[in-house]
This record gives sequence, C-alpha cells and structure tokens, in this order.
Amino acid sequence: MRTESSCVLFPDVFLVHGLDPGTWRRLQQVLGALFLAIGLWAWGEKGVLSNISALTDLGGLDPVWLFVVVGGIMSVLGFAGCIGALRENTFLLKFFSVFLGLIFFLELATGILAFVFKDWIRDQLNLFINNNVKAYRDDIDLQNLIDFAQEYWSCCGARGPNDWNLNIYFNCTDVNPSRERCGVPFSCCVRDPVEDVLNTQCGYDVRLKLELEQQGFIHTKGCVGQFEKWLQDNLIIVAGIFVGIALLQIFGICLAQNLVSDIKAVKANWIKHDDGYRLLK
Repeated sequence: MRTESSCVLFPDVFLVHGLDPGTWRRLQQVLGALFLAIGLWAWGEKGVLSNISALTDLGGLDPVWLFVVVGGIMSVLGFAGCIGALRENTFLLKFFSVFLGLIFFLELATGILAFVFKDWIRDQLNLFINNNVKAYRDDIDLQNLIDFAQEYWSCCGARGPNDWNLNIYFNCTDVNPSRERCGVPFSCCVRDPVEDVLNTQCGYDVRLKLELEQQGFIHTKGCVGQFEKWLQDNLIIVAGIFVGIALLQIFGICLAQNLVSDIKAVKANWIKHDDGYRLLK
C-alpha cells in the first residue's frame, strides 16, 4: 500500500523534483493550525475571547474572521487527509474528498453567480463597503483594512468621498462635534511623492470644498469602480490563480479517491481468521 507520503495531498511530482515529503507533510499540518492560532491570538488581544458578544457588536467585517475560518478549514482538511492516509482510514479519506469537493463547487457556483448577477453583486459590494465605513473607528483591524484598500486602489468610499457621511465621525451634520467633520480618512488623500512624513490630517474639512477642488487633495473615485477596473486590468492573473487553486483541489480529491481504491483493493486480498488476517492465495 502507498502510505509512504502520509498525506493524500502530497503529489508525486514533489518527489520527482527531490523535495522532502516530510517537510511538505508537516507544512500541511502546521499551516492551518498557525492561521487559526493567529486569529485566536488577535481576538485575545482585542478582548473578544473574554467577551464573545463583541463578535456581533461590530457593524462591519472583522478581518480576524478570515484567519479563523481559513485556518479552521485547513486544519480539518489536513487532519482528515493526513490521518486518513496514515491510519488507512477510508472514512476520513472520503470525508476529505467530500469536504474538498464541496468547497470546490461552492467556489464554482460563486464565480458563475458573480458573472450572471453582476449588478446585484455590485450593489451588495456597495452595501458591504458602506457598512464597514460606518464601523471604521470601531475596530483597528477593520480600520487598517479599509485604509489599505483605499490607498492601494486610489479610491475613497464605496461610490465616492460622500459615503463617509455614513460614519458618525466624518458626517457633515451640524450636530457633529468631531474635528473630522466633513472630512475623510488620510488613506483617501492624494500622496505627495516627496512627502516623507505621512500627514494623517490631510483629509480634514476637504468635503467642504467644491468637488472639482477636492480632486487636488483626495481620490474622488469610489472603491467599487476602482476594484472592477483592477479586476479587468489583471484578469489573466486573477483567473490563473483561481484555476491553479481549482486544479490543486481536483488533484487532492483524485489522490484521496485513488488511495481509497488502493486500500479497498488490498483489503480484498485478505481474509479474516481467528488468529488474525491472512493473505488470500
């Protein structure tokens, strides 16, 4: 039986290229636990583990969820695949195949639905970003994520800078006592390439100016439109990444099913006696 590589995810091509199978095996087992540990540590630092209700109190997305979910899935898959191969457990191997297949079809369905219902996806993305704009100051990880997105895509808000009216610190109402009133976060600002020190107050009062004047100080395009443009400009790279992930998932499913067939074939050649199993002649 082929149990030398221990993990069903381990492809024979790695052996051909001389890579250590033990290293690959340990990487699979540790990576998921590492992601999960980072997520739990981040929640512990923010006091979430001692106050579970904080998970639902945040109006936007807590980026730590990404580490916890991805780490949890990788840990489950790694356990089922590795232990199933080591112990020749067909139940765990089948569970691995079904779980990985379910993930693959969910990804496929999401891609198809996103292509068919483009307008609905765009509206949901606008709604998602605006909900996170509201919670901008509520969570430091969310704040850093929004700042990164706005700087990377040179955008501001979901549709434009005025989306920041949704945030209690940046809205332009007369009753808003915040110094950030009628402003935007620094990540919306057009950076001066010769500026060494980041000016975190560059967005103050900027929305009191006329829209044409704002363009000299901040990015006036929305992040949804900029994200769509980025996808179009990098379509081949993005598609290649998704195809590569899909091929790895299909490869893992095939290996697991192949190993299940091998185990059943070997067991079929043995017959049980009172003193143990004996090979059929």
